[in-house]
Amino acid sequence: MRDDATLAAQRALAKRLRLVWDQRTHKGFFLRAEDFFGFGRRVAKMRVDLDERLAEVDQEFKDPYSRGLAAGPTHASLGALTERYGSDLDARSHGEGFLKLFEARLVPRGLYLMDEPEAALSPQNQLVLLALLKEMIAQESQFIIATHSPMILAYPEACIYDFDTDPIRVAQWEELEHVTLTRAFLADPQRFLGRM
Repeated sequence: MRDDATLAAQRALAKRLRLVWDQRTHKGFFLRAEDFFGFGRRVAKMRVDLDERLAEVDQEFKDPYSRGLAAGPTHASLGALTERYGSDLDARSHGEGFLKLFEARLVPRGLYLMDEPEAALSPQNQLVLLALLKEMIAQESQFIIATHSPMILAYPEACIYDFDTDPIRVAQWEELEHVTLTRAFLADPQRFLGRM
């Protein structure tokens, strides 16, 4: 990860941040929308590896009792993977896969850093994400979210920092460019489309 050029901006930001903990937590994660594809591939690869191990056990152990004992841990791992993420993340729409990940990984008292989690989410699924955020915040989780989504930005009592200004400032939802532009477009789409 240290040599990943796509993280240069994040490394520059990290040098300027100072985290202060009221309570430390080891729960949580950092998610960039584009990382989800790699995550889905890793889950699929884990499933293939577990299935291959079960096939090896079938070949290795002819006695049903021994085969059952040898396959037990692999079946348990496969079951846990399926319970957490479903049978196939790729069988879902991209947005449904995102939501499944959030449902599986968000836990109370976690710290979550998310970069554009709405990227794969329909407006309906953005509302589902907002409901998940509300549920987790009620259980003392914290979220730092980089987003352009007027829906995600509308979360009640969110502290919004506008990085489109210099210097960075705390902003009100109603005055954000993404909100005013979306509102203007929805009010009169032809005004915008007529200029194309």
